[in-house]
Amino acid sequence: MEAQQTQISPRITSLQQQILSGNTAALLAFWQEMTQQGTPLMEAIEGDNKHALVTFLWRDSGDTHNVVIWGGPAGLDHPEDHQMTRLLNTDLWYKTYRLQTDLRGVYTFSINDSLTNQERGGFGTRFLPDPLNPKQFVAHKDEGKPDSQEVVFSVLELPNAPAQTWIVPHSDGAKGKLYAHRLRSQILDNERRIWVYTPADYTERSEPYHLLLLFDGWIYIDLIPTPTILDNLVREEKISPLVAVFIDDPEDETRNRELPCHQPFVDFLTQELMPWVHEHYHVTADFAQTIVGGCSYGGLAAAFAGLRASETFGNVLSQSGSFWWDKDPDDGIQQEWIIQQFIASPRLPLRFYLEVGLKEDLGWIYMVGCNRHLRDVLRLKGYEVHYAEFNGYHHNVSHRGSLADGLLALVGKEPEIEARDGAIDR
Repeated sequence: MEAQQTQISPRITSLQQQILSGNTAALLAFWQEMTQQGTPLMEAIEGDNKHALVTFLWRDSGDTHNVVIWGGPAGLDHPEDHQMTRLLNTDLWYKTYRLQTDLRGVYTFSINDSLTNQERGGFGTRFLPDPLNPKQFVAHKDEGKPDSQEVVFSVLELPNAPAQTWIVPHSDGAKGKLYAHRLRSQILDNERRIWVYTPADYTERSEPYHLLLLFDGWIYIDLIPTPTILDNLVREEKISPLVAVFIDDPEDETRNRELPCHQPFVDFLTQELMPWVHEHYHVTADFAQTIVGGCSYGGLAAAFAGLRASETFGNVLSQSGSFWWDKDPDDGIQQEWIIQQFIASPRLPLRFYLEVGLKEDLGWIYMVGCNRHLRDVLRLKGYEVHYAEFNGYHHNVSHRGSLADGLLALVGKEPEIEARDGAIDR
């Protein structure tokens, strides 16, 4: 989290001086400019090219008592510390932060906030995207889940944030297809949706395709546009065509039970899902050409699947893996259970891509530290580990851009993948 000392925007200071001097047109001109260029307002800091002043703005329609920034540099708690200030007696509310110029995240505004954390769990009319920010991150309603709803965030994207070129659909070039299935598990005693992506020109007369399995399937279709990313990487001949399987969670409770190092879930993958995939799709049986991946709990599950089934999954792709997780969290000591398992186990035929955001630590959860710890343990054991850190939060707005980095590191055609701005540490 960025330091919370008061930051002063030169532009807001100048505007205040103009208003105090009687320039009644200055405020309207300011709003017209912000409407045209988009918000938040970003200003360079003289002598500091690694940071910028970022000012969030809200235009009062007449009923605003307070405005709280939710997400991004404000985090998800302590709303009292992230209230905007009203400029004189005008309709302009603002708050300025000093932020690194390579930062990416999302935020919303809470209007007339209760200022109590207990009432901040859900999204309703109080949480609004920034109306003057054209960059939005939309979590669409999942029609397969009745309680799902569309949620819109505003994107905070500073000038030096890594480019996300692979997520942009192209009108030219062939596109793969996405098929929806349902699969019943006897082992887990539940049923779930499975989506399968096949590349353009998919044929069973070719060599068997490389295979990518991703947990939290809806996330990797809606929030992280994996089919588009795969289409683009194949079109540019960065990777060979592959088949991707997106594994859904029946519900949140099921996810929280199955993904954190749950042996029956690995049994489901190896004994039920993989035979089903091989029966219906022309994919490799070579563990060295198979990737298992996910984000957060999904990254943890991918590492566990590699640990327990390396003969099936030879590549682990983890985006912000929750390696802090413990089997016995009430003992008061953070053991990082999965890391202890890799320490105790012999070296397995596995390769890894691990990444984490530098702003992901939250409360007692030390995401950066546990990802670095796993990286170090794996390297000491002799594993091939591609490791990357990005300047961002625990949110898919960053993961959607860096998924391609993981794929290039693990199955890229070029033997040496060029590090993005030096971020990838081999």
